[in-house]
Amino acid sequence: MDLMWLTPAAAVIALLFVGFTARRVLKYSPGSAKMAEISGAISRGAAAYLKRQYSVVAVFFILMFVVLGIMAFAGYLTYYVPFAFVTGGFFSGLSGFIGMKIATAANARTANAAREGLNRGLRVAFSAGAVMGFTVVGLGLLDLSIWYYLLRYAFRLPIEEVTGAMLTFGMGASSMALFARVGGGIFTKAADVGADLVGKVEAGIPEDDPRNPAVIADNVGDNVGDVAGMGADLYESYVGSIISASALGVAAFANIDAVDGIRAVTIPMAMAALGVLFSILGTFLVRTGEKTDQKTLLGALRRGTYFSAIAIAVAAFPLVWFMLGKEYMGIYGAVISGLIAGVLIGACTEYFTSDSYKPTKRLAGSSQTGAGTLVISGLSLGMLSTFAPILIIAVSVLVSFFLSGGAHNSDLGLYGIAISAVGMLSTLGITLATDAYGPVADNAGGIAEMAGLDPEVRRRTDALDSLGNTTAATGKGFAIGSAALTALALIASYRDKVVSLAGDASILDLSIMNPRVLVGLFIGACLPFVFAALTMDSVGKAAQSIVVEVRRQFREIKGLMEGKAKPDYERCVGLCTSSALRQMILPTVIAVASPVATGLLLGVSGVCGMLGGATVSGFLLAVFMANAGGAWDNAKKHIEGGAYGGKGSDAHKAAVVGDTVGDPLKDTSGPSINILIKLLSMVSIVFAAVVVQYHLL
Repeated sequence: MDLMWLTPAAAVIALLFVGFTARRVLKYSPGSAKMAEISGAISRGAAAYLKRQYSVVAVFFILMFVVLGIMAFAGYLTYYVPFAFVTGGFFSGLSGFIGMKIATAANARTANAAREGLNRGLRVAFSAGAVMGFTVVGLGLLDLSIWYYLLRYAFRLPIEEVTGAMLTFGMGASSMALFARVGGGIFTKAADVGADLVGKVEAGIPEDDPRNPAVIADNVGDNVGDVAGMGADLYESYVGSIISASALGVAAFANIDAVDGIRAVTIPMAMAALGVLFSILGTFLVRTGEKTDQKTLLGALRRGTYFSAIAIAVAAFPLVWFMLGKEYMGIYGAVISGLIAGVLIGACTEYFTSDSYKPTKRLAGSSQTGAGTLVISGLSLGMLSTFAPILIIAVSVLVSFFLSGGAHNSDLGLYGIAISAVGMLSTLGITLATDAYGPVADNAGGIAEMAGLDPEVRRRTDALDSLGNTTAATGKGFAIGSAALTALALIASYRDKVVSLAGDASILDLSIMNPRVLVGLFIGACLPFVFAALTMDSVGKAAQSIVVEVRRQFREIKGLMEGKAKPDYERCVGLCTSSALRQMILPTVIAVASPVATGLLLGVSGVCGMLGGATVSGFLLAVFMANAGGAWDNAKKHIEGGAYGGKGSDAHKAAVVGDTVGDPLKDTSGPSINILIKLLSMVSIVFAAVVVQYHLL
């Protein structure tokens, strides 16, 4: 039974749903002329930034295309690999661009809809997020389908070569995602930090006050970082999990006559396709009343996500049964393991970051004694929050491995681990919709403030924004968890690639006593910290320039503080753009160069050690950063809701400082690390032939 047709069919359905939903969003009124003007300024700023970012990224892709082309000419790669690399990057960037366009069109429409009621505002913002979510899965499945049918039927390659080649376009997607996440993250947090420190703390004016010169840059940043960057990021996670599972499936069933390797490839492809259909159905279940408490709003989103997860859990059973037979039904257990792990990681993230629960409420309470105690408490919360996710992933790995038959055939166990990652991401369409709606709601609140709408509108958008902080943190936890599972699968794919190239399994000595492995572990464990340090420092440098500029305008533009003069918004947007583009290059180059340098020095065993070290330390660091940053942000929102003196109190000023510290953690460095650990594996696989032939040790 050939079910591969489900993949292109689901891609088409997802993209048709994107078109339908986008048209529905655009039918809503953008509100007054003032609201439309503000929204237009945000849209133009975001488009200008992405245009400059893509021009810089294009240079990198051209250089890499040449390098890969030379390697293909020399016989280290097949000639279609450079083209696969480019298409992976193109579709990843396109996902983010489409999401950004609809988000900037939906912000004023959300604010205007919130005039009529909370549910209407939620529907507009969530629909815009759905465009982002289903663009990612639609383009991801389209890219996979094109390459599968091209290599399988046009070039008539055997299935093991098809899946091996498809791994290389994952490198292009990862590279684009890293540029988008790092560049967008630097932009958005530089603007956010600069606007908050000078506007809220020094000048004492409200958030999103139109007198603040950085306010438009802050809103632009929400779109280029939290929407365009996130879209490229999760596109890469989505296709990476499917590709790695497909490659390992072929290897796992290579010596099992009862099962064709194509069937093992069909399972992750078809499961992702079914996930698209169930996610579309789930979007129609998201609606709420007029209560603005977090539990009510979270319940509205959970209805859709839980329905989709349960539906894919049911549908996966007959899929595995008919594709593999009852002897391999343990792989269905791996699917369930991944789904449960995703739900549990989301629940843990929600517990530690939502102001509906004790950790964030206690964090908000620590603001009463100043910013110092708030920062200390937030660091403690973030560190403690890593224990549960690492335990969940560990259990999921063991369950997936042994249920899939890993005790008798390690390749089957590794295939099970990869399938669990696909299960976790199978409902990405609706999961990403709940994540991407947050920046739209945040922008809507800013427009409501700048356009002088009724305070009740701002109260509604703030409720949606606060929920968005929690769903964004949950989405990051989800992405980080799937990244850990996918990275393990990619390490296994690297092992298979190396053994295939060398023709001898003894080339890999992965004993912990092997000094090459040990040194590689240390290098890999250090890389996420170096990467985070570079991106954090980049935010700091960019934010300094914004702080200086905002202070200058407050000081030099007469009548600005009285509302009689207009600030120079474009100047702050330009500063953020130039800083982000300049600072994003070095971290990305390090991510691409490290596996090659480590391999040439330490050999393939050293690379395996590096990949293992980076996966473990990167997972922990990313969870810590995402949860600490999300908790600081919602602690501030909790105080702004009236706790501990509310806005303008000493507790609020301390909370703003905490939020400022957390911003680059949760929106720049943290989410970039999950891309880093997969990009390291992708680069290692692509350059494996060079390392096998030319390593020094």
